[in-house]
Amino acid sequence: MNTRDILVEATRELLWAKGYAATSPRAIMDASGVGQGSMYHHFRGKEALAYEAIERNAEEMRAQVVADLAAEGSSLEKIRTYLGRKREVLKGCRFGKLVQDADVVKSPRLSSQVDDTLAWVQAQLAAVISDGVERGEFPSELNPIRTAAAIAATLQGAYVLARAAQDPNVFENAVGGVLDLLAFARI
Repeated sequence: MNTRDILVEATRELLWAKGYAATSPRAIMDASGVGQGSMYHHFRGKEALAYEAIERNAEEMRAQVVADLAAEGSSLEKIRTYLGRKREVLKGCRFGKLVQDADVVKSPRLSSQVDDTLAWVQAQLAAVISDGVERGEFPSELNPIRTAAAIAATLQGAYVLARAAQDPNVFENAVGGVLDLLAFARI
């Protein structure tokens, strides 16, 4: 792995563990083992490095979502695959944590990147739900956009509740609940 990748990977982990505001350039250098000169050779500053780390997170998330939603079966089974994927629940969502960080929200560059990724996920879910409506799996009255937003909100809320309780079962209950509601909505 080259120096640039080492810096990005260290930043990805620090953003997930500590958030953007609490991640200092010194912490990045310590975690990566890279010196200040090398860091600033590759990146103009913390925001530029965080941007690339978030972009890498987005690429990884998008690939995973595409794989999950390409699963065989009904629309509900695709959503079940997406929601049922193994996650590090008590660490939270890499993106959900960033939207709670005031310094990310204040940065148009970082906040738009996070927002775009979360909106993309919702659009993918809405497409699967829309397909389910068109194939008669769900009632025609089921609004794919609102339902996708509810799924995304449940997932993010499930992370928060599980972290608060320090119990991954809380996450499983919330995700299971939204799947139960979708199953109930099936025709």
